[in-house]
Amino acid sequence: MKMYHWADEAAARVIFEKGEKDLYTCASGITPSGTVHIGNFREIITVELVARALKDMGKNVRFIYSWDDYDVFRKVPENMPRQEELKSFLRLPITMVPDPWERDSSYARHNEIEVENALPKVGVFPEYIYQVDRYRSSMYARGIRRALEKRGELKDILNKFRDEEHKIKGEYWPVSVFCDKCSKDETEIESAEVSSADDTSEDGNWELSYRCKNCGNAEKLNIKTAKSVKLSWRIDWPMRWEYEKVDFEPAGKEHHSSGGSFDTAKHVCREIFNWDAPVTFRYDFIGLKGTPGKMSSSKGQVVDLHQVLNVYTPELTRYLFAGTRPNTEFTISFDLDVIKIYEDYDKTERIAWKMENAKDDTAYQKEKRIYELSQVSEKGKSARLEDLIKQGFSAPYQVPFRHLCNLIQIADGDIEKVLSDLAANDSRLPQGQTQEAKRLSSLKERAQCAKYWIENCAPEDFRFRLLPPGAQSVRTLSDTEKNAVRILRDDVIAKIEEFSDDKSCAAAIYAAAEKAGVDGKVLFAASYQALIGKDQGPRLANFLRSIDKERLLSILKDY
Repeated sequence: MKMYHWADEAAARVIFEKGEKDLYTCASGITPSGTVHIGNFREIITVELVARALKDMGKNVRFIYSWDDYDVFRKVPENMPRQEELKSFLRLPITMVPDPWERDSSYARHNEIEVENALPKVGVFPEYIYQVDRYRSSMYARGIRRALEKRGELKDILNKFRDEEHKIKGEYWPVSVFCDKCSKDETEIESAEVSSADDTSEDGNWELSYRCKNCGNAEKLNIKTAKSVKLSWRIDWPMRWEYEKVDFEPAGKEHHSSGGSFDTAKHVCREIFNWDAPVTFRYDFIGLKGTPGKMSSSKGQVVDLHQVLNVYTPELTRYLFAGTRPNTEFTISFDLDVIKIYEDYDKTERIAWKMENAKDDTAYQKEKRIYELSQVSEKGKSARLEDLIKQGFSAPYQVPFRHLCNLIQIADGDIEKVLSDLAANDSRLPQGQTQEAKRLSSLKERAQCAKYWIENCAPEDFRFRLLPPGAQSVRTLSDTEKNAVRILRDDVIAKIEEFSDDKSCAAAIYAAAEKAGVDGKVLFAASYQALIGKDQGPRLANFLRSIDKERLLSILKDY
């Protein structure tokens, strides 16, 4: 079977390497130590795309997302409020840090909820796993005991990937302990008495002793019931692979570097926990247009999914990732590139629905698959084009983003008026709240994104506002320019309804310039000054045909 998309290739590889199974588990996760940014979202959407590809192949899939909210709070991100207060909670579990916005139960939970509220908007529905609950309920007790039993072997595995300078010297402990008295992780393991007859045995020894360097507290814990013992990252990760039976999990390039955490975790998983590491691949960083380097939650230099959705519709947001191979670095743009990205998506949509021809069948299949994976599918429902057509869906109604921006500015930001005018002038626009209207027409969402982009991101040259009747242009027009505007008004605008397309209207505009004895550029500049107070504006023919005739005539009546 020929594959046309990287997600399908990855899904096929999972099936090949893991064999036929009743259930395939795809995993992702992060520490909610700061704002979960759009770079972190790349891993989430990458896993979701592969999970969706597996489902499209008829497989049962479990998509889990782990919140590592039992990690230690190491640094206060610069974009967080109440900095000094947060600093007082350093070295505690993130889940014990209070929410500085006073909205949620903890700092960690605040960051989690921000993501959990956003993901359904882009059709992502993982099963959330909260590691604080897992550790505090002793669900990983066997894994912890196993790691302590095998700590000598773990030390050898870790040292295998380190140069002489960074090898672990002396005694090695694969766990840390949050002090039961002060809750900080500034503790030292003093001894461990662990043993078992086999991996599933409840018998044997489960004891661990520690001393806190911060408050002096010393205790002996029973690992079976202790709530404060946690495996170190490079051991915790492979332990969870075995516990959840993970078949696929990608990782960033820092984890996939030679001798990095994935290399060590792979060996730990097989040699200590008797489970083969999941199928994986590397995904690359995401940058912000005009900002050097990668995004960093700890530094507070981030853009999150909510902010991206202000500018890009959910389908466009998915398209950014579905249309780019994971190992390719790219930037999120909020400047004029936004228009080009919308145009690219619209072209992909037209090709997928065969409203525009692709250069060959391979190109068609590729664009079609990108389009399918860009769609916000309801939970558990297929977004394959063939299935949508069987359900009665038809090709979407398209309004180019650039044109929509112009219409919104013409309407002084009134989106409902824009939609009403479009519906009145084009019967193809889906009406009402039918399934088709909801699923295939994201016009209102696109209009909201266009308005936000105009008001917050668009360059000043792109913005305009129609002048009220009787207002004077910012630049005083010469008599020649005023005459040209008058001829435009009487010869073109007065009979604008006679021009069936922009091409015929543009021809009439140039004829008006010739009649006025001026160059076309002179007429354009004078017209824009008279209408919006600028020397430049949208393409004039389309602009004039998009505005109510009587409104145009009232603005230009005094020329």
